[in-house]
Amino acid sequence: MLVNILKAVGDGNRLRILHLLMEKELCVCELESLLDITQSNASRHLNKLKSAGIIESFKSAQWVYYRISDTFIEEHKELYDYLRSQFTMDKDIELLHRYLSSEFDCTFLRDDKEKVLKVLTEQCVK
Repeated sequence: MLVNILKAVGDGNRLRILHLLMEKELCVCELESLLDITQSNASRHLNKLKSAGIIESFKSAQWVYYRISDTFIEEHKELYDYLRSQFTMDKDIELLHRYLSSEFDCTFLRDDKEKVLKVLTEQCVK
């Protein structure tokens, strides 16, 4: 089991996903938009993290949300705490905070992802 966990966290995009999920549970479309990765790429990384027991998902209407598994946090507290301590405020988290404080949601992302990202990115530059 530990080997699978270490393999799962041994990828830059999966670490970026974990970093965001340590802040808030997020929908697949939010993760792919915030990280600027394709839906298939996001799904592949999420499946790897889920298979390792690090994250879990739940469905709300048509959206699938992901969060860090409570069981993972309890059983691997030292690893979880270490990962948290290594993450710093970066452009992913700054973009997440801008997204969360905006009027945008999954519906906006589905309808016009590029426009949402342009608005959020322009706010980051200011």
